[in-house]
Amino acid sequence: MRIKWYGTASLLIEGGSTRILVDPYLRKYNRKLPPFPVEEAASADAAFITHPHLDHFCDIGAFLERGLKTVYVSENGIRHARENGIPDGRMLPLNENRKFEVGDITVRTFQSRHCVFDAATVLSVALNPVTYFHFRDGVELLSMTKRFRITDDIYALEFSAEGKKIMVLGSAGMDVNTEYPDGADLLVFPYQGRSRMHRYMIPFLNVFQPKAVMIDHFDDAFPPLTHSINVKHFAPTVTKILPGARAIVPKENEWYEI
Repeated sequence: MRIKWYGTASLLIEGGSTRILVDPYLRKYNRKLPPFPVEEAASADAAFITHPHLDHFCDIGAFLERGLKTVYVSENGIRHARENGIPDGRMLPLNENRKFEVGDITVRTFQSRHCVFDAATVLSVALNPVTYFHFRDGVELLSMTKRFRITDDIYALEFSAEGKKIMVLGSAGMDVNTEYPDGADLLVFPYQGRSRMHRYMIPFLNVFQPKAVMIDHFDDAFPPLTHSINVKHFAPTVTKILPGARAIVPKENEWYEI
């Protein structure tokens, strides 16, 4: 298996002759980021949406227009699509404790939770002068956020193929009543939403016990509500908690073998 990061939480996972797209988002609010290769992403055999927040789901129509075959998303997400003028004819409902076979890749779903922003993170946005230079974008983003709300429809996704397993978390939260599988060849961990993410990550490393960890969501995808996250403590923390595990800070549009 191999995996490519497109920025924010957008991933392309390949196993055998099958490709699956995860949480595609075009990042139109930060034009300094590398362009999103929409055609390549839309050629995937299917897309899976961990949760229908705007930065995971609002741009899915652009990929459907370019030929994306199937989108698996919660019923809440399908409702959001209808309300926001996104074609839903190729969308199938997603919920927890399900197993899907998509070509050569097996996908399992687990109940998950969204990261709860801490006070330090909220204040870092509210007190940053840059926030007010991008005031118009901020207002638009807050308005869009209301149109793409979630309830409990957030899922961790396990992708299996070629004897390998990749566990993807869409947001940095865990459900206390869910037993997650450990020992994945790769855990994809969203490195945004809390201060001191390297410390916040430790319980996840202990629960999932992966052989490698890749972070995503650490880029400045929609200023002024986000900023680039300092990742200098990420790899040392992985090494401390899981000696021998590989720590990956990905570059956009590059493949990583699992």
